Amino acid sequence: MDFQIFPPEDGFPQATVSLPLSKSISNRALIINALTPNAIPLSKVALCDDTDAIVHALANPEEEIVNIGAAGTAMRFLTAYFAAKNDGRTRMIDGTGRMRMRPIKPLVDALRQCGAEIEYVGEEGYPPLRISGKQLHGGCITLTAGISSQFVSALLMTAPAMTDGLCLTLEGDIVSRPYIDMTIALMSHWGIECETSNSNKTISVPSGSYKAVEFNVEADWSAASYWFEIEAVSYGEIALKGLNDKSLQGDSHVARIFRNFGVEPDWETEYPLLKLAPSPDIAPRLELDMSDVPDLAQTVAVTCCLASVPFRLTGLKTLKIKETDRLGALCTELRKLSFVVESVDDCELVWNGLRIPHPTAGHPIAFDTYADHRMAMAFAPVALYVPGIVIRNAEVVSKSYPEFWKHLANAGFRIEPYPQQS
Repeated sequence: MDFQIFPPEDGFPQATVSLPLSKSISNRALIINALTPNAIPLSKVALCDDTDAIVHALANPEEEIVNIGAAGTAMRFLTAYFAAKNDGRTRMIDGTGRMRMRPIKPLVDALRQCGAEIEYVGEEGYPPLRISGKQLHGGCITLTAGISSQFVSALLMTAPAMTDGLCLTLEGDIVSRPYIDMTIALMSHWGIECETSNSNKTISVPSGSYKAVEFNVEADWSAASYWFEIEAVSYGEIALKGLNDKSLQGDSHVARIFRNFGVEPDWETEYPLLKLAPSPDIAPRLELDMSDVPDLAQTVAVTCCLASVPFRLTGLKTLKIKETDRLGALCTELRKLSFVVESVDDCELVWNGLRIPHPTAGHPIAFDTYADHRMAMAFAPVALYVPGIVIRNAEVVSKSYPEFWKHLANAGFRIEPYPQQS
């Protein structure tokens, strides 16, 4: 479905938003709890496609073919989980066409070094995979850490089930380090303590059992980022329920990043209230290394363009293998607004303020989402600047934030179905 979006009539979005629960925390908690003897069931987890894929797979262990759709986290975490599940069962794990293009070889190689039996069903290095569950021995292995932190997290979470534990040395630049730290913190909550050394590039995990504990999943800072964007380009009043200012989530850095646009959360109110300074001190140019938080790149890039803040965003080499090539998608879609953003060396986004008019031929500006939830949500606030924009295939938000459009409407935006292209 395609949606046409108009801003609130007075131009000032107002809402108290019940943010979804963190899918990053939910997905890790589900895997750890599944590895825990006599585990206490989690009271609530994120309600979205990514988490649903893990919930379904864990609830149906007898399935021989596990289809996780477009859920990249589920592919990485379940690959390690099923490989370490000592039940003698063989399963095939598969996903969408795009999932079959996303590399998984570093994780498979690492698991094989730990004793796993994994075969490629199709192209070498990519899903689908045929996995035979068995007791893994673990030991000392090395993993390239510049492709996906989820490879690291998948190995760490299953390491206690390995007879020799795991000593994992990370090679190269580490991407999305906060997500690895999140995994280590959650493992500690369940009673497994990891040790780091060698400037945090070597992580040792003992063999042992997780301890049954209660756990509550906090609200999702990634989802909150789109409301920071909305506040940055309006003088709205947005309260965000459930945010934790001491969060485990790396994307909580969005609060620091958006100070560059004059946005600050007020933690003294009942729910954190986003405030835009009356005369915001907006950065004249933004130079930002996003290697720790690459998932915020779309939100930041679109905000910069709308706020006329030239930028250079680095540390984005993982974006080409996400739900889509996010670097290319951002350059293409921002060009529709006349912003000439360039991708440099497949790891940077640069905008030096250049704008070239983009012809619309009398039609509303329509943004393609490339089956990527973050493209849809990052471009929705453009309606504050260009009323009547169209977001194509708007249902993609179900991957992480199914109620996004409902919440946007509650904030005063008018959202109408738009005839799809034939």
